Amino acid sequence: MSPSAPTLHMICGKIAAGKSTLARDLARADTTVLISEDDLLKSLFGEHMSTPKDFVEYSAKLKTALGPHIVGLLNSGVSVVLDFQANTVDARDWMRTLLDQTSANHVLHLLTPPDEICLERLRARNAQGDHAFAATEEQFRMVSKYFVEPAPEEGFTIIRHTEAF
Repeated sequence: MSPSAPTLHMICGKIAAGKSTLARDLARADTTVLISEDDLLKSLFGEHMSTPKDFVEYSAKLKTALGPHIVGLLNSGVSVVLDFQANTVDARDWMRTLLDQTSANHVLHLLTPPDEICLERLRARNAQGDHAFAATEEQFRMVSKYFVEPAPEEGFTIIRHTEAF
């Protein structure tokens, strides 16, 4: 990794694993911007999103629109924290296509708290009402079935976070 190159930060973790909290922490660095999928989806398509299928559809539209912008930021020397789920091979493949259009460094942050901890956080988050989307426990379990930890052959530099976020 070049110490002077910008960095693309990607985050992998189940719902309520602490991805957004880590993303905000990472974005505090100089010349770093945070791009939050949940915030953008809610402001652009919130009234149209009620099912996981809706999330997939509108997330794909958002990725198509933002991809060139993210590449442009990285190529301009700005680090980017993607608060997008990197929980599937397909999601990480999209992130890899962005990275491959730049000379940026990258880090894939992996958060793996136990499901019980995620569910506790989810309940607390839903009670606070300050998150863009309030997933149910049923949705957590359904979405978690698709979670795939990154494999070495994907070629990412991985930092596993064991502390709580």
